[in-house]
Amino acid sequence: MSGSFSIALSGLNADTAALDVVGNNLANLNTTGYKTSTLSFYDLLAQSIGGGAVQIGGGVSATFSQREFTQGSIQLSGGAFDAAVQGNGFFILHDNAGDTLYTRAGNFHLDGSGNLVTGTGQRVQGWTATNGVINTSSAIGDITMPSNSLHTPIATTQFSMNLNLQSDATVGQPNATFSAPIQVVDSLGSTHTLTVTFTKTAANAWDYKVEIPGEDLSSGTAGTPTSLTNGSLTFDSNGKLTTPAPPGQVAVAITGLADGSSDMNINWNLYDASNVATMTQFAQPSALSATSQDGVQAAQITQVSLANGGSIIAHFSDGSQQTIGQIALAAISNPESLVSVGQSNFEVGADTATPVIGAAGTGSRGAIQGGALESSTVDIAREFTNLIVYQRSYQANSRVISTLDELTQDLLSLKR
Repeated sequence: MSGSFSIALSGLNADTAALDVVGNNLANLNTTGYKTSTLSFYDLLAQSIGGGAVQIGGGVSATFSQREFTQGSIQLSGGAFDAAVQGNGFFILHDNAGDTLYTRAGNFHLDGSGNLVTGTGQRVQGWTATNGVINTSSAIGDITMPSNSLHTPIATTQFSMNLNLQSDATVGQPNATFSAPIQVVDSLGSTHTLTVTFTKTAANAWDYKVEIPGEDLSSGTAGTPTSLTNGSLTFDSNGKLTTPAPPGQVAVAITGLADGSSDMNINWNLYDASNVATMTQFAQPSALSATSQDGVQAAQITQVSLANGGSIIAHFSDGSQQTIGQIALAAISNPESLVSVGQSNFEVGADTATPVIGAAGTGSRGAIQGGALESSTVDIAREFTNLIVYQRSYQANSRVISTLDELTQDLLSLKR
């Protein structure tokens, strides 16, 4: 009789554990990156009699719960540092004790020191850019935003101008002269507008000169342009530039700038990287179609955000962008073996395969979507169904104990 009580009691304990799992799942219905848990039931064998011909059950055990690492739905959040993993992979974290943790919850933000951290303070791991370059082959570490919010200026070293010069212009007439501006940047981040003036001298022949405003030079005169260089261009009968021949670079030297910046040595590229001339001479009005130069002005960081792929991008006031960090992902072949440590974090268990770390979208790692979060995988309909099933099972085991109690009372009454 006592064995029967134990069997029913094991059922009550198993159902209680199952109800705990269901309750925990429902409590985390809105937890970012939460993975639903399931509980497995196993029957117990108390005795085997007659060489196994008669087996007496010992009840049930529910000692094994498991996370189901299925993909949660991706919800756009608009958060500047929110991230969601689409596919395999975990974000890598370091806590204050230096322990490594893993999570699917990507609701990140910056702390007071500029570190990218989780909502509970663990530091997100990845790579911080050096001079704008991310080396994903190096060791991962804390991702820290640069303390200097200024974009360091870069002086112009080369420029090009895409334009057409009017082939049927008449020498000595207004249409035989054409001027085009190009803005360059000095070592202090200041800009200077150079003017390139083209003058037709004969059929298929043009002279050019490059000038800078006199007030930009310490030795110049305000209002009077200062010539920097000059030369000649020759085109063939098809309007193709022939002189200078490729690579056709014109040296433009600027010395004694009034703002105290370094002297500039600039190459004006008359041909592109494929040795195609950047200017033509056709029977169309002279016109400038495009300019380019490699200088960068000083600029303030106006925004930092996390982009698709896990890159952290700094946006500057001059409209430029620069990658300053990259979030790492860990691919784990058997994530069900991870041990939950709370706060939506996991640590490796005894049976966990070695995490393989790399950038999103490489190897077996999934993609990272910026400005989004992965929702909980809890299915409320399934949990409510389980709740009913486990409740009925609990009631049935309770009824067994009640019946056994009545039988025991009847047995004891035989002595009276």
